Amino acid sequence: MSEKSTSVKPAKMCYSHIGGKLGQLLVENFAEKGWIAKNKPIDKHFYITDLGEKEFKKLGLDLSKIKSENL
Repeated sequence: MSEKSTSVKPAKMCYSHIGGKLGQLLVENFAEKGWIAKNKPIDKHFYITDLGEKEFKKLGLDLSKIKSENL
C-alpha cells in the first residue's frame, strides 16, 4: 500500500451515516438544489422531494432501500 498524501480528505462515518464536513456539504447542496427539504425550517429531519427522487435515480441510487416514515 502506498503512503497517504497529506491532501487526502476524510469521508467520516457516524454510525451508518456520512458525517463530518462531507455530510454537511451534501445536505447543504441537496437542499439548495431542492432534492431534499423540511416541512418547517425548525424540523430536524429532511424528506426527499419529487425532484430529488428523479435526480437521485439518475445518479443510480436505489431509493427503495429507504423506508418511508411519517415526519
